[in-house]
Amino acid sequence: MERKNPIFQQQKLWHALEKEEVCHQLNTSLSGLEEKEAQKRLQEFGPNLLRQAHEETLLRILWRQLHNPIVYVLLFSTAMALLLGKIADSLVVFTVVVLNTIIGFIQEYRAHTTLKALTSLIPHKTMVLRAGHTKSIHSSHIVPGDVVVLEAGDRVSADLRLFSIKNLQCDESTLTGESLPVDKRIEKLSAEVPVADQKCMAFNGTYITAGVGLGIVVATGLETEFGKISTLIEHVTPLETPMTGTIKKIARGITWGILIVSFALFLIGRLRGSSLFDAGLAAIALTVAAIPEGLPAIITITSAIGVRRMARKQAIIRQLPAVEALGSTSVICTDKTGTLTCNEMTVQKLWTPSGSSFVSGIGYNLEGTFSSESADQKEIFELLKAAILCNEASLNETRGGIAPIGDPTEIALIVCGRKRGLLENELREEWTRKDIIPFTSEKKIMATLNASTAEQYIFVKGAPEEILAICSDINSCLIEEQVLVMAKEGLRVLAVARKKVESSLSLIDETNIKTGFTLLGLTGMIDPPREEVYKALQACREAGVTVKMVTGDHPITAEAIGRHLGILQETKVVTGMDLAKFNAAEWKRAVKEAHVFARVSPEHKLRLVEVLQELGHVVAMTGDGVNDAPALKRADIGIAMGIKGTAVAKEASDMVLADDNFASIQTAVEEGRRVYDNLIKSLAFILPTSLGQSLVVLFVVLFFPFHEGILLQPMSPVQILWVNLVVAVALSLPLAFESAEPDIMKRPPRKKNASILNSFLLIKTLLVAVVMAMGTIGLFLWEYKAEIRKGTAPEMALSEAQTIAVTALILFQVFYLFNCRSFRFSSTHFFSNPTIFIGVGAVLLAQAAFIYLPFMNYLFKSSNLDTEELLFSTLITFLIVPVILFENFIRKKFQKFHHHYSTTKPL
Repeated sequence: MERKNPIFQQQKLWHALEKEEVCHQLNTSLSGLEEKEAQKRLQEFGPNLLRQAHEETLLRILWRQLHNPIVYVLLFSTAMALLLGKIADSLVVFTVVVLNTIIGFIQEYRAHTTLKALTSLIPHKTMVLRAGHTKSIHSSHIVPGDVVVLEAGDRVSADLRLFSIKNLQCDESTLTGESLPVDKRIEKLSAEVPVADQKCMAFNGTYITAGVGLGIVVATGLETEFGKISTLIEHVTPLETPMTGTIKKIARGITWGILIVSFALFLIGRLRGSSLFDAGLAAIALTVAAIPEGLPAIITITSAIGVRRMARKQAIIRQLPAVEALGSTSVICTDKTGTLTCNEMTVQKLWTPSGSSFVSGIGYNLEGTFSSESADQKEIFELLKAAILCNEASLNETRGGIAPIGDPTEIALIVCGRKRGLLENELREEWTRKDIIPFTSEKKIMATLNASTAEQYIFVKGAPEEILAICSDINSCLIEEQVLVMAKEGLRVLAVARKKVESSLSLIDETNIKTGFTLLGLTGMIDPPREEVYKALQACREAGVTVKMVTGDHPITAEAIGRHLGILQETKVVTGMDLAKFNAAEWKRAVKEAHVFARVSPEHKLRLVEVLQELGHVVAMTGDGVNDAPALKRADIGIAMGIKGTAVAKEASDMVLADDNFASIQTAVEEGRRVYDNLIKSLAFILPTSLGQSLVVLFVVLFFPFHEGILLQPMSPVQILWVNLVVAVALSLPLAFESAEPDIMKRPPRKKNASILNSFLLIKTLLVAVVMAMGTIGLFLWEYKAEIRKGTAPEMALSEAQTIAVTALILFQVFYLFNCRSFRFSSTHFFSNPTIFIGVGAVLLAQAAFIYLPFMNYLFKSSNLDTEELLFSTLITFLIVPVILFENFIRKKFQKFHHHYSTTKPL
């Protein structure tokens, strides 16, 4: 049983209290709890654990494949066949269910095993102070009031109020989205400060990147910021995809339609004098004819093909329905760091007293040039030399490329030096380091004492305001203006200076860095946009997909990147503090107008997704941290990062980007549209077949006479299954391999509630079904009467007539298939999809076996056809081609061409 900690209910604003008051509230001391008290609290408050989500099991994956409305219809058909004694028919339909389930199960199981290795964000062991003594305990045993010892490399196990630190830095990107390590402090803050700016706190699930510290545990388990997000995830209801919802409606309609019409058909048959068996046989024939048995397999296989294509493009789909949902996406809410940007700090601008120099190149790629109209190259050289010597980072070159070691900011300076031809190892050998004053969050300066054979300098780098304060003979106003210009460009600015000292100096302290320095210049760096993102964003704009940047980063940085990428134009950046003040109407207005959101909380991200969905949009949300998980789960498409994403984010997502690249999202959207297009083509192909067969059965029961005690059925139930399962599936599956339409990323996304069965598809389905039914019935009657005139026995005549009817229906499908390859362009390359011809060839061979092989004649009650009969049926069935071409002409001639998409207007 979970226990609610009353302390947590009393006090939430730990960052606004002095350490003494925190100790008083938690009844602890700075030397930690006594062991006995810690054990008592463990019993009282419970372990430091989150509720574990239900583990994915094989049975759960299997159940998802069966929990499908079309599958329910197929199982109903199986049961109906069994009740009427048609064992073979029931086994065939049940086999379809089994095969469809196996295909879907294998695909999801593969995705599951790919992600199974993900580990928890809670570490197993944590160092604490108990009664003044350091002790390593299991993280689940941490209790409120414990004092935790932190050092570089640790993962924080609970929420802590820091009270003692030295150069402590924390990577909070998984929680807040902040891309750079945060310098920690111990002073209390204002109560209104958001989580991202609570610098006197260390939060569960974050990393210590530098320094050491001590903190008092103020929250454990579900009461931590991490735990609150976990609780938020549990209360988020995931949405079904547009295709899933539509298929459910179709299945419900088919189910009720079959029940009503089959029962009515049974009664009509009995009233017309049919035996109980014949009437039941007609009813089951209609059931089998009306159900598109191959549809679940086609949806599953088409989606699986899309999954494989996406995997090759760095997008791992965790659940098949997400594939087609990507094609509906109208808004992408994307993180900044590592998705739009490289997640590698890069020096882009250098300033020296002689002028500025711009540096090309992105990330840790060592290729780049320096362009300058006025900057003195010697000054640039001295600036970079000092930045490299006053630096702890290094670059190791491996077979896999550059392996950087150190702080991202310092790595950027090393890479910039390499572009200028400066090798850090050679410089450090030439200029021996004697002493160092590490960077501190309080002083914001790093200093090193370096000596060559001829001279000795103290090199410093740090915050511009701190460096300028210790420099002599400078124009402070000019330099401060330059710092402001660079900051507005979204650059993180560092100043670099040096001071020559006596060679006898061997150690330095703060008294040595108070004055007398010469400013060498400024460095401006940023986490730059990925090169391929520009093209991907343009493709999204052309496709009518709106891209919004949603980040935990600073508004100035977000604005600079947003403007640089063209995401932010005339509108301003909306911050989390703004969102917290908005009412419902202001939220909707902000969501419509703004495209960059900064310093947002998990609740804001979730609300952002919900408001967009209320406005009718299909939303894709990207994320990597724990803070992103609720929004990922709520979004129509949750997209987690594969490289820097947390286990929580990946588990909440529908898709995982293996390369963390926004461009992969754009290609996934394109592939999603292709999958949807091909599913529509498959539906347009399969539905007329099912409806045509249903019309044949209805016509027979309503109007066909009995001939010598035989009900003249053009096709028996098992022959209908042959057409629906073997032939229709074999012909429709190649449509899944059709290449993308030329304008696939030039048209707006379809509406979330747009029906698949719109007027375009319904008219085409009805027209083709009527032509198929008329042709099939006509050929059946022609063949039956011809055989009777020859004196053939009625049973044998019926067999031959049914064979030509089945053959005719299949030939109708073959000719109609080529029209289904594209509904928008008649100039589709005829040979662009070889699988079409493989499918047609396979079907023709299978039908030849159906006609001529003895064991097939026995199974399906079919008969041999002569050449004249085959040629005549081919000629009749070819008539569907001019009919469809005429329909296309009329539609394009007398109405403005309307694509089968109902589209969503971009924001």
